[in-house]
Amino acid sequence: MPHIKTIFYDKVDRNCPLNEYPRPQFERKFWVNLNGEFDYAVTKDDVTFPENYQGKILVPFAIESALSGVEIPFYEDDRLWYRRNFTLSDEFKGKRVIINFDAVDWQCKVFINRKLAGEHTGGYNSFSFDITELVTDGENELVVFVYDPTDEGWQQRGKQSQSSHGFWYTATSGIWQTVWLEAVDAAHINSVRLTPDIDKGLINIKTFVSADNYKLTACIFDGESEKISKEITSDENIALGGFELWSPENPKLYDIVLKLYIGDELKDEVKTYFGMRKYSLGTDENGYTRLFLNNEPYFHNGLLDQGYWCDGGLTPPTDEAMIYDIKKMKELGFNMLRKHIKTEPARWYYHCDRLGMLVWQDMISGGKPVGNLFAGAIPTVQGVFSPIASFSMKDNKYSIFNRDKKEWRDNFKEELFEMIDRHYNCVSICTWVPFNESWGQFDALEIANEVKKADSTRFVDHASGWYDQGGGDFRSMHKYVIPVQLPKRETARAFVLSEFGGYSQAIEGHVWDMKKSFGYIMYKSKDSLTKAYKKLFEKQILPLIPKGLSATVYTQVSDVEFEVNGIMTYDRAVVKIDEETVKAINEKMKI
Repeated sequence: MPHIKTIFYDKVDRNCPLNEYPRPQFERKFWVNLNGEFDYAVTKDDVTFPENYQGKILVPFAIESALSGVEIPFYEDDRLWYRRNFTLSDEFKGKRVIINFDAVDWQCKVFINRKLAGEHTGGYNSFSFDITELVTDGENELVVFVYDPTDEGWQQRGKQSQSSHGFWYTATSGIWQTVWLEAVDAAHINSVRLTPDIDKGLINIKTFVSADNYKLTACIFDGESEKISKEITSDENIALGGFELWSPENPKLYDIVLKLYIGDELKDEVKTYFGMRKYSLGTDENGYTRLFLNNEPYFHNGLLDQGYWCDGGLTPPTDEAMIYDIKKMKELGFNMLRKHIKTEPARWYYHCDRLGMLVWQDMISGGKPVGNLFAGAIPTVQGVFSPIASFSMKDNKYSIFNRDKKEWRDNFKEELFEMIDRHYNCVSICTWVPFNESWGQFDALEIANEVKKADSTRFVDHASGWYDQGGGDFRSMHKYVIPVQLPKRETARAFVLSEFGGYSQAIEGHVWDMKKSFGYIMYKSKDSLTKAYKKLFEKQILPLIPKGLSATVYTQVSDVEFEVNGIMTYDRAVVKIDEETVKAINEKMKI
């Protein structure tokens, strides 16, 4: 049993958890969810296949999580095996059979009927294998092998630790997002890339197809009403005529149905969607550089969102749970979530798109932590004396930032740009954050420029918090406990407070561990916490908005394990700050 359970724990479908369509940004009609009970085994050697399995594990919950039904630690010398059988229905006959894994942490091999289907490295990005030649008409065996050294390795892992303590949380090893099958024709649409242009009133559709001599059609819908239907090229600009702009206040989405024909025969049909919005920098009437949404200054009033669950770990227990967090923060008056060194299931971004919640998307931190000197002492001293004293450090000193090996740096960039490509069509994502507080940071200025080349439609916060290299779109500051001070005014970048606050309260019965709970500043009651929260905003934050402050990220949506600085408790049962006070303050958090 978990330390505590979320309010969604008893709503989990144990037969097939998270059984909603997993990829709303690229949807086909026919698919099969493989979530549910698998056999599992933990071995110490790279055996060919285990002779015996030790029990059942509920996929897609990691072996360390309570919802998996196993809840045991997984160490660097362990090897994890999954097994289940499946039978293909008639809809797969004559089709290519694709198996999709939305996330497996960290290295894995996938076997179908004891034959290798493919291998993948990277704990946060989705991947797929064509298993057509390996499956049979009858029962098929799926086996997944996983190796994950967590914090004993150098890979991108976020705040996972084999020994949970402080800001380091319980690890997530193995399958932790949905596993599913789909049937496609040999000629099919591989992917689509959607880029809105509100100034020209058009949507650009780039379609990537696994065939030659094909015909493509696009139907754009406004709700149930067909707006445009036409044959298109693989790189088509479609003028929309009249359209509504997407924003958190008006999250207007348009559906697209793409059809692929060979001759007159329909081979593939994919549904997706887009929103007409524009993210850019601009200057307000007082000469301050601001974040603009749809060509108007727009204040990003956000929260740090680490996406952890006390029973599911990195995996949300249900689709409803994902919706709850987004809707609750929106109800309180926030318009942005900074998804902190984690990527979510594709449905989470879909809910942000349709509900209207801006997203700052962090890259996953990796490499070894930089140690207390560079991650603690120097930034703290800088925070005390800034702007009187200014400390800078070039991040091409790879040994200082524990990015010594080129292999590690190359792997980071590969996964970063894969993440950007996979989430490009998410309407709500407005910012990419490659590095956070120096952990694994290297060549941030160069990487910021590369990110801009890959995606010029979004902001880049190239070095969130510390060791600014002068690049990206933000002058990005973190301030806890120490009062917030305005940095030197810039014209090329907007000033954002990308982390602050962290005011804390531990509530008996709703915490991971009452004795070990901690926070930046602890309060004993809801009343004292609310008063402190109000004072922080009224005395420090609101006065800075007219002076150029363009975005804020308060820490955080919910408690996470021992860290009790959430607006909500870890189980999502209690909002710890008076809701009406939060709403009233957020009404003032505008430009």
